[in-house]
Amino acid sequence: MTIVRPFAIALAALAAALAPVAQADTLIENIQGISVDRDGKVTRFTAMWIDDDGRVKQLLDRKDKRPKRTDFAVDGNGAYVIPGLIDSHLHMMGLGFAQLTIDLSDTKSLAEAQAKIRAYAAKHPDRRWIVGGGWNQVNWGLGRFPTAAELDAAVPDRPVLLERVDGHAVWANSAAMAAAGITAKTANPAGGRIERVAGGKTPAGVFVDRATALFDAVVPAPRPEDRDLALAKAQELLLSKGVTAAADMGTRIEDWQSFRRAGDLGWLRMRIMSYASGIDAMALIGGPGPTPWLYKDKLRLNGVKLYLDGALGSRGAWLKQPYADDAGNTGLPLMTGAQLRNMMSRAALDKFQVAVHSIGDAANAEVLDAIAEMTDTYKGDRRWRIEHAQIVSPSDIARFGKYGIVASMQPTHQTSDRIMAEARLGPDRLAGAYAWRSIAAAGGHLAFGSDAPVEAPDAFAGIAAAISRTDADGQPFGGWMPQEAITREAALAAYTSGGAWAGFAEGRFGELKPGEWADFVIVDRDPLMASPADIRATKVQETWVGGERVYSAK
Repeated sequence: MTIVRPFAIALAALAAALAPVAQADTLIENIQGISVDRDGKVTRFTAMWIDDDGRVKQLLDRKDKRPKRTDFAVDGNGAYVIPGLIDSHLHMMGLGFAQLTIDLSDTKSLAEAQAKIRAYAAKHPDRRWIVGGGWNQVNWGLGRFPTAAELDAAVPDRPVLLERVDGHAVWANSAAMAAAGITAKTANPAGGRIERVAGGKTPAGVFVDRATALFDAVVPAPRPEDRDLALAKAQELLLSKGVTAAADMGTRIEDWQSFRRAGDLGWLRMRIMSYASGIDAMALIGGPGPTPWLYKDKLRLNGVKLYLDGALGSRGAWLKQPYADDAGNTGLPLMTGAQLRNMMSRAALDKFQVAVHSIGDAANAEVLDAIAEMTDTYKGDRRWRIEHAQIVSPSDIARFGKYGIVASMQPTHQTSDRIMAEARLGPDRLAGAYAWRSIAAAGGHLAFGSDAPVEAPDAFAGIAAAISRTDADGQPFGGWMPQEAITREAALAAYTSGGAWAGFAEGRFGELKPGEWADFVIVDRDPLMASPADIRATKVQETWVGGERVYSAK
């Protein structure tokens, strides 16, 4: 669930700043160009000729003759050029609204979070609800979930509802619970859990997975103009990070309408591969099947996003054995195996691509079982996707290759979750954790993303994590389970050509080669040669989409 609030802010200035410019054929000269295909084959070039439509016309090496006449010539001054980065799993509106609501992702303690919430409420006395997210009790060293009483201490006079960093739990104060009519008599919904005060049934203030929906009817919904502003903010941030395309995981009809408004009015500046938020939204948006590519390949509904379990941080990921730090708890399957198969069949029948959120080893095994059964019925190029695939039993990894499954994974989750994952699972159950190399070696297809706003949409941090299994501080020394690190070429491919293939976009974007859109990023270093620390420090100088410059750091 993504919690948002209305904003009375005009979009005119942002729309004007993003207004399209006329296209013409362009020669990008004096560059150190790099592209990589899904097999890790690297192509290097020193100039790129872009046609009038914004597609790559020709890649040129030093010895190649340059075109005699072009409308424009750009001197790259020796900078490095890589394909536009593809974030294969994020939440566009969640990312945008995270910039417009209170964000607790930088807080290091409960007290710091309370102070930030208190200050935010004082700054915005007119807001009937205080909403936002980013809290993480693990980072606070709390050893438990926060409580409603602790939120009341910051804001007692109006409802406060804050989403956990993973999006699988919310923290509510007493006023929010009262507004939603939640009492000790409120039962846990199917697939959800209400945390209770020890020794009784009184809600403690945290609601996990499907229990978050108990607030849906009372939280003010954003207006269309609020969604448009959030989309503009998300695009602005992503383009500044070199992200030219993204898979939006969990698109609602209201989100889709915002995407369409942006396309119709000319301010959709990046490419969105959309996955509907459930079967109902899928049918409402796509009707009889996936939509065509729209706005020069900037928007398409590919398929549907389904949830099978929760997250490790809130102990909602579905495990085969109980949590090492919570005896008796194996997590929360959000639907039965029969329900999963029914939904997958409904989508596959009309050729929608299926993407299933699955984190725990029990959940991954269930999805793999379902795909094995589906493969016999639904022939053709399906590209079944498992989103996250964080904890997989080693015995199940081979099935990623057997069924050609896309493992849509987020490398920075490994560096953020390492200590928590060790606590949740114990040392003997980590062999299939964040197993990028093993899945790829088995024949699975890697597509990397950030899960923003859960993590920052920083592909360079993701590449550094993927090749080193270390965090921004270089910890742990030598890497965490370093046997699962992958090569620089494989990591860059997972953020470019692999991401495009995962979204049925190969041949359109994802590589720099003749015929594909000229989506590229000018950066200050070579990601295939730099150290992990240097890769993290990469500076995006310019971002281009379809032969147009859409971001400049200058």
